[in-house]
Amino acid sequence: MEQYEPDGLSAAQLAAMRRSLTSGRGALTRRSMLRAAGVGALTLGGLAGLSACGIPPAKRESTGPASTDHSDKEKRLSFSNWTEYMDVSEDEKTYPSLQAFTKRTGIAVKYTADINDNVEFFGKIKPQLAAGQDTGRDLICVTDWLAARIIRLGWAQKLDASHLPHAYANLSAQFRSPDWDPGRAYSYPWTGISTVIAYNSKATGGRKVDSVSQLLDDPTLKGRVGFLTEMRDSVGMTLLDMGKDPGSFKDADFDAAIGRLQKGVTTKQIRRFTGNDYTSDLDKGDLAACLAWAGDVIQLQADNPDIKYTIPAAGYITSSDNLLVPAQARHKTNAEKLIDYYYEPPVAAQLAAYINYVCPVDGVKEELAKIDPALADNTLILPDKAMAAKSRAFRSLSSAEETAYEEKFAKLIGA
Repeated sequence: MEQYEPDGLSAAQLAAMRRSLTSGRGALTRRSMLRAAGVGALTLGGLAGLSACGIPPAKRESTGPASTDHSDKEKRLSFSNWTEYMDVSEDEKTYPSLQAFTKRTGIAVKYTADINDNVEFFGKIKPQLAAGQDTGRDLICVTDWLAARIIRLGWAQKLDASHLPHAYANLSAQFRSPDWDPGRAYSYPWTGISTVIAYNSKATGGRKVDSVSQLLDDPTLKGRVGFLTEMRDSVGMTLLDMGKDPGSFKDADFDAAIGRLQKGVTTKQIRRFTGNDYTSDLDKGDLAACLAWAGDVIQLQADNPDIKYTIPAAGYITSSDNLLVPAQARHKTNAEKLIDYYYEPPVAAQLAAYINYVCPVDGVKEELAKIDPALADNTLILPDKAMAAKSRAFRSLSSAEETAYEEKFAKLIGA
């Protein structure tokens, strides 16, 4: 039996994070690799510190002493974000939207693109958080599962709704109440990440591929189908196809989904499980169809008109990267003002036009059309009501569940 700590990461979880770092969502996108060719290889050293011992228990932030906010006297904040996750000037030396924020508010922003992977970044800030110390960061952006963990441990500050009028009014319905932060008391999404079905119409002979059942059962696709090494995406999409809600499934449902995928492996219907390296195979037609991330699809379509995508009638999985104010941050109000700023439609449109992920802000379409009409009409960036209604989130898992599920998934994919 796998050993795990109540708030630590098991070997199975760590293996899943390594997959994410090397080829999954944690890896650089195709555009990022082209734009950041000088970036060296990442190390996995940050993972080791999270495996041997559990994270010490902590009280929720709201039950402990409030952090002292120095925003009134110190007009600055420090913001840590992912690489390639902010609009930049043509010479790539400045961040126009951040410059405009400083000009308007007088608040200087120290912006650092120092997040390459959730686990690696958590390894940097965990010692200070556990010790009740300031991390030196007033705002961070982490994926939903890590945001849930930080909130659960009491290492995020509860946000003041009075400082977030635009965020409260303009947050898209599909992101309003995740099970790990009901009502968004501690977090707001920076972007959404949608998992869809992509196919190469030349490789499929012009046939549309629009369901997981088709991926798993269509004999014309045998040996040319790809699923993802991210457990929540592959299992979540399979659960939806089975008529199960990824937000409320049981152990038996998970096992049934694994069984369906295992059949696809055994019959060789599934060619392989991939990270974002599926893009090359899909582009060439070696993969006729696969599960894919929306941001990759947008980039592929720019170069290859044969790349298509569909949203299954059963629904699709959406996750999110989220803004949090760490416990003991010195400039909470300044950070809240920056969060709210990015929920103003003109600013949100400026950001979406650059990064091409799902924009979680309502009322952006007209503003984005002023920048690029094609992007404004792209439902992978701005889901319409019909598409948003099909969005589903994979529910939060306990440490025991995550360990057990990742073990079963790792066995399935041969990891």
